[in-house]
Amino acid sequence: MTPVGPRCPDHAYARPAGTVGQRVRMSMPRTRGAPVVTWGLVAANVLVYLVTVAQGAGIDRPGGKLFVDWILFGPFVADGDWWRLLTAAFLHGNLVHIGFNMFALYWLGTAVESFLGPVRYLALYLVSGLAGSAGALVVDPKEPTVGASGAIFGIMGALLIIEYQQTGQLAGQAMSLIAVNLIFTFAFASTANISYGGHVGGLIGGIAASLALARFGRGHVAYGRPGIVGLMGLLGIAAASVAISYWKVRGYA
Repeated sequence: MTPVGPRCPDHAYARPAGTVGQRVRMSMPRTRGAPVVTWGLVAANVLVYLVTVAQGAGIDRPGGKLFVDWILFGPFVADGDWWRLLTAAFLHGNLVHIGFNMFALYWLGTAVESFLGPVRYLALYLVSGLAGSAGALVVDPKEPTVGASGAIFGIMGALLIIEYQQTGQLAGQAMSLIAVNLIFTFAFASTANISYGGHVGGLIGGIAASLALARFGRGHVAYGRPGIVGLMGLLGIAAASVAISYWKVRGYA
């Protein structure tokens, strides 16, 4: 609604006339109520961390049965532990790890959830998490991996698509954020034990999921229903992530 009446959602956020070739800032966020899914995801991650701390060796050294049962490890996935493709995204290695990830999840997730709404946002998060696990296994199936960063990179991918549909530009705030984080990822991959495969996989999954929600250019990612095309697209991305994961780990059981 505007002071002069209602406006079509697809045009209310379209770039103004005469802005072709000019830089346009993205309007963030578009409020749709409290970001309950983001709060829930943060709470779930913190709760799981506290359980692994209680079962492990201290506040900065989580471990125990839950950690072992949920960690992403190629040979375990090859043996049929498919749930690890998702559960590993709720585990973290230490306080710094969960601290940075939860800050990023709250900061970025709150904005994206305000655009997509809770259901689409949760679907995006889960699909990105699966894609991140697939990326980690593609790079090294025998390297144990944990963390929500794959799903968080998927949120960054969604920001890229949202900004493009608002401004018509790819080289904006979201792209800058992605570039900085990718540079950090590859610069410190070995010294900080960062899974660059998980980050890149999650980013690709988030971009693909956002395009699916936008019905691959036939709608706006933040408006309307995804329809059969969008739902099939999301399921296809999830299925492809699982298939790639199992293809990569075959023979390691």
